[in-house]
Amino acid sequence: MFTQQDSTPAHRARDTIELLRRSTQEAIAPDVWRPNSQDLNPVDYAIWSIMQQRVYQIRVHDIDELRQRLITVWCGLEQRAVDDAIDLWQRLRACVDAEGGHFEHNLGL
Repeated sequence: MFTQQDSTPAHRARDTIELLRRSTQEAIAPDVWRPNSQDLNPVDYAIWSIMQQRVYQIRVHDIDELRQRLITVWCGLEQRAVDDAIDLWQRLRACVDAEGGHFEHNLGL
């Protein structure tokens, strides 16, 4: 079971946490979730923001239209945007290597 653990109120609600504990052996308690960070979520911050802007330029009327628009926007995404998101993984690796501590000085950027 995939769960998004990003500290939004709906994901941290008592009932949600209890459901996760009962139904998922791999559930991670909220007190050990990492904070939501662009360093740790490069695709969310780099790619989804671009897609979201393009998908919602015009009002979406139903789920089928949303699905088609997402596919169209994804297929039209420039390689440069993907490359930029991949570059952000350098920051993620540095964060992991620093065990969550300060790492900016190790990036050499």
